[in-house]
Formats: sequence, structure tokens, C-alpha cells
Amino acid sequence: MADVRVVPFLVSELRLDPEERLTLGREWWPSYAHAVIHRDGVFLFDNGAGLGNAEIDEMFTPRVVPLDDALAAQGIALADVTGVANCHLHFDHAGQNGRLGGGVPIFVQRAEWEMVHEPDYTVPEWVDVPGLRYEVIDGELEVAPGLRLIPTPGHTRGHQSLCIDTPQGTVVLAGQALQSRREWEGATDTVGSGAPGARDPRYPESVERLRALDPIRVHFAHDPEVWTRAGAVSPGGG
Repeated sequence: MADVRVVPFLVSELRLDPEERLTLGREWWPSYAHAVIHRDGVFLFDNGAGLGNAEIDEMFTPRVVPLDDALAAQGIALADVTGVANCHLHFDHAGQNGRLGGGVPIFVQRAEWEMVHEPDYTVPEWVDVPGLRYEVIDGELEVAPGLRLIPTPGHTRGHQSLCIDTPQGTVVLAGQALQSRREWEGATDTVGSGAPGARDPRYPESVERLRALDPIRVHFAHDPEVWTRAGAVSPGGG
């Protein structure tokens, strides 16, 4: 396929509680979205926390960049987005789905969609918004030329990652299948690894599935550091 460009950008930050700050060694927990610019449009992977929920505001004091503004800062209009996926539907990954409008397909694994209205799972009014066009899928799906969603259960039962075929090799948007570049490189401590908090025991299997793709680059939802294979030629941009 023709070259693609992956554009990561910060969309929201949550203020951690004192115990988490001590454990993770940081005050704020960031969420990154990724715009994949390909021959037929822009595919958006994640969009951070939303705005206007009193409980979330009180608990996390969120700092949110409205999706329109976050995209515009990258030279992308919201109208340019032709497809969307959330790695999972926790509120800090899918909180701005409602800003997308009803014409754009949002791809979600069935196992994840079934959790939307479970207690304390997400903020349903940010996700199950009337008029949105959810495409509920089971397993792998090519969502645009060279862009393939694959199930990576672990952090949640219905977690998914995005694999991108480029002339230089495979680029992986891991989402929260792993927590950080350090975890990809072997870290198992609670600061670097998401394994201790995984809701599904298939977490290690999903990590190995991503490793088996032999990617040249791996992006993460909560870590701005991108892992790049030594000697790999970077796809255009990002």
C-alpha cells in the first residue's frame, strides 16, 4: 500500500489520587490519540476523556483538549475523519466519541460493547450517544486499506489494537495492550507495566501476539515514547 502517516497527539490528562501518584511517580495520567492519515482519509484511534461529568470532574480534575481543537492543531479537520476505533471504551479513551457525529463508523469489539452499561466501567453518556454509528465486530477486521484491527484482550476483555501495513513494515498502535515503551522492552514493574492491573488473563498472550507481528514501531495510549526497532526506516511523518 501507499505510505501512511501516524500522528500522535495529547487529548486529555487526569489528576491521579495521592496513592497512584506515589506508585506511578507522576501527578497526571495522559491519554494520547493517534490519527492515521492514509490514501482514503483519516482513521482516528482513541480520543481521550470527555467534558461535563460532575463525578469525573471531582475525582480527576481532567484537563481536556476538545477533539476538534486537538485535530486542528495537527492540521486535520474533524470532517476529515473517515473511521474511528477506541482501543477500549473506558472514559479516558472514548470520552469524545460524541463529538464525531453520526456518519462516521466507530469500530468496537462485541465483548467491549457489552460492558458499556456495566457499573463503574465507563461514562455511558459519553459512549452510548444517540445517533452515533457503532460497528460491532467479532475479531479481526480491515477498516481501511492496510489498517487492521485485532483483538488484544487483557487490560479489558474487549480491548483491540490497530496494525498498519507500510512499505517499511508493520506499525502497531497498541492502545493499552501494553502500558509503555518500557514494558515493550521488558519492564514488569508497576510503573512501566499494565499487567498487574489487567482485567483479563489473556494479557500476556495479547502482548506476544503483537510481538509476533515483528513491528518496526509501536505507539501506546498512555506513553508518549514510541518504540522503534533499531535500524528501521520510519514511515512518513509522525
